[in-house]
Amino acid sequence: MNLASLRRAGPPGFLDGQMLIAMPGMPDERFSRTVIYMCAHSNEGAMGIVVNRRARHIAFPELLVQLDIIAKDQAIRLPRRAERVAVLSGGPVETTRGFVLHSTDFIIEDSTLPIAENIGLTITVDILRAIARGEGPESAVLALGYASWGAGQLEHEIQSNVWLHGPPDTGIVFGGDHEGKYDRALRALGIDPAFLSQEAGRA
Repeated sequence: MNLASLRRAGPPGFLDGQMLIAMPGMPDERFSRTVIYMCAHSNEGAMGIVVNRRARHIAFPELLVQLDIIAKDQAIRLPRRAERVAVLSGGPVETTRGFVLHSTDFIIEDSTLPIAENIGLTITVDILRAIARGEGPESAVLALGYASWGAGQLEHEIQSNVWLHGPPDTGIVFGGDHEGKYDRALRALGIDPAFLSQEAGRA
């Protein structure tokens, strides 16, 4: 997917940098109770990263070892910034490919795609090397895979009340309480999660 072309194809007002929150009646189980940070949205389609699901069976130090970025004996003495990086299950597309969402205090020229004023996306291994050295961004998550929609698909799903959307929250994007992010995202929109669940269950 060419993220840059998706970003260029749409006028202002699309959902770049916004949060998508799955409604309780989400018909696709892959996205049940997900919170997605939108990286690109235009007339050509959309792409986002699920930010509230940890990847199973892999931690950031182990991934650095697998990629030959660090030696195995270095995994227990990484810089503090590296220790805080969560590995997420970012979505069902290209699940073996890594996408780093991070604060824009650190960018790689010609590689980092600015999404919002304070959040960027980098998909090159150079950012992982920087994080391993303690020179990377203050806040970052590594997502394996992403979510994507074809032209007009996301708009149709929103009109069908599959998704809510609202402004971004860096505490939700980069925070460690993954189990609580869904309820927090709803509350950030002024919605009581218990009330919404009751509404979804009514005939």
